[in-house]
Amino acid sequence: MKKLGMTLLFSLLSVGVSLAQCAMCRSVVESTVSNGRSQIASNLNTGILYLLSMPYVLVAVVGFFWWQQSKKGLSPRDIMRKKLKQAFR
Repeated sequence: MKKLGMTLLFSLLSVGVSLAQCAMCRSVVESTVSNGRSQIASNLNTGILYLLSMPYVLVAVVGFFWWQQSKKGLSPRDIMRKKLKQAFR
């Protein structure tokens, strides 16, 4: 429990630093686009989308393996009974 508290405290204290970095990235992109070089802005957008998608991919992979583990040891008849039981609750 102590580790969770320390993690939350650290996260709250580091918010100011992350907001400052966001403003710096924005100013760099604005200056490069105004100079006619839009490649940096395009690469930054691609990086943002990559970072955005990774947590979703991670959750999907963990969910898939969890689902596979929950199906082990059950016969097809047991799986069908379980699904029917859940459907008629």
